[in-house]
Amino acid sequence: MDLRFGAGKPTDEERAAVDALLGPPESAWEGADDRNDTDLRWARGGREARERRELLLPGLHALNDRVGWISEGGLDYLCRRLTVPPAEGYGVATFYAMFAVKPRPATVVHVCTDLACAARGSARVCTELERDLGPAGSAGSGAVWQPSPCLGLCERAPAALAIRAGEAPQAAVVATATAEAVADAASAPHDAPAEPPAAVAVPQTGADGLVLLRRVGVVDPGSLDDYRTHGGYAALRRAFTLGPAGVIREVTEAGLVGRGGAAFPTGRKWSATAQQPDHPHYLVCNADESEPGTFKDRVLMEGDPYALIEAMTIAGYATGAHRGYLYLRGEYPRALRRLRTAIDRTRARGFLGEDVMGQGFAFDIEIRRGAGAYICGEETAIFNSIEGRRGEPRSKPPFPVEKGLFGKPTAVNNVETLVNVLPILIEGAQAYARTGTGTSTGTKLFCVSGTVARPGVYELPFGATLGELLELAGPPETLRAVLLGGAAGGFVRPDELDVPLTFEGTRAARTTLGSGVVLVLDDSVDLPRVLLRIAEFFRDESCGQCVPCRVGTVRQEEALHRIKDLTGAAAAGDIALLREVGQAMRDASICGLGQTAWNAVESAIDRLGAFK
Repeated sequence: MDLRFGAGKPTDEERAAVDALLGPPESAWEGADDRNDTDLRWARGGREARERRELLLPGLHALNDRVGWISEGGLDYLCRRLTVPPAEGYGVATFYAMFAVKPRPATVVHVCTDLACAARGSARVCTELERDLGPAGSAGSGAVWQPSPCLGLCERAPAALAIRAGEAPQAAVVATATAEAVADAASAPHDAPAEPPAAVAVPQTGADGLVLLRRVGVVDPGSLDDYRTHGGYAALRRAFTLGPAGVIREVTEAGLVGRGGAAFPTGRKWSATAQQPDHPHYLVCNADESEPGTFKDRVLMEGDPYALIEAMTIAGYATGAHRGYLYLRGEYPRALRRLRTAIDRTRARGFLGEDVMGQGFAFDIEIRRGAGAYICGEETAIFNSIEGRRGEPRSKPPFPVEKGLFGKPTAVNNVETLVNVLPILIEGAQAYARTGTGTSTGTKLFCVSGTVARPGVYELPFGATLGELLELAGPPETLRAVLLGGAAGGFVRPDELDVPLTFEGTRAARTTLGSGVVLVLDDSVDLPRVLLRIAEFFRDESCGQCVPCRVGTVRQEEALHRIKDLTGAAAAGDIALLREVGQAMRDASICGLGQTAWNAVESAIDRLGAFK
């Protein structure tokens, strides 16, 4: 791919897909058919061209959704319309796993082979698919299937997602997956059985004490009126009574910290953003939960979407942002439908738009779909992705509250963090802080999967123990280990189940709470191969920007390949190498991916005695 435009021409379908997003081209430079020399003498430039670049990712989705892959002619046409060099457009298109730049069938089936699905038999599904449909990546049956990292469907593992391109793209979730059900979905996604309600993922549905999950399974997720009947928009009304500074004060006094893993105080982040003199301010909701084993945000968005819309509106009001971007995982088709419906209906009823609830405050939300890149869960990588660039993290400082999205002050929070703001404003900061512990206040959502009887999302007050959580989920008879925090977390032994589930408690136990992943493994699980899968995941998901992570994740995987069947002295040399490489990644990587890529492997060696 060159910096210059090539000779490739878009098909009628590709042209229609791009024009549906951007409108018809205005000049021959942009690809209009009525070409003449005069028309070619002008093109958008400067700020006008730069401001259109943010439409590159939606444009790539438009092409991929319509045709199933992105041709050189289609990419050329999109880049011409946006005044983006084709080489840069190609770099963005090839960054994301859900896009293809080589011909493939219109139907693609992603079969999860990650940790939770592997523990539930995904290898058997893949073996049977290979027998029935051919090897992964082959297109002999009119569809192509391929192994996939976590699809966020861990409570129904093993899982698969079938996507068919076309004028009206179709998506079908197959979970719990069998080879037969996956093959049926590949041939006719529109005929696939409907997904079960979101409440199926919440074993505690209807139980007393639920806060964040109390409406899941109770309200109709498509009905704004039902949401309001069950307390919806009471928090936003109180926010307008308190004023922006009052909202920030309540959030700060409640002790709310980020639920994505970093546990940064939310009130401090909002206050720092609100105080910045540079405008406009932006709000970004990080709904790109791609940590293997994480699915809590999906359940909230599918089961209670209006809560997230209300919470984002409050956050925008508090931080002085009039525009919010909801960055959603590309593998969440039902959440996308529910959120689009919720945004449309709230906008139509005056809860979004130029005058929210008649209070003179303007705020609106735009959904941006991710396309299969774990690294885009990092807050600055989200900015690059939204802006139409490769989703690579930025160096900090400057921090997002100073220069974030489009170089402006930006507050970034994940779904669970934002939804916590609603009970804080309704109950009051003091009442909220009485739940949990002194430094970990409120409740926490835990994604329990693996070899348990009742996998799903559980809500418990901070301070409950890991053992208490496992009792609710139904632990296996022969517990081998628990992985806390996902692939970037650490293992806990069966004799350590009294660890308190708080940020400070898990740190004291030399592990991490992370985003709330609790992956339970019994004695049937091959631990060395679990570690190898974690290493493969980080190798695949490294953006390659910095040497410690780009090279270190590869060396880590190579060493684990060599020793996966070894023990004792035979493995000692490679274990020493793993420690050296892991420390280098932890010390020198730009972002959290490289800094945490060694965590689970290290804990398995030191706490579980792997390879002894």
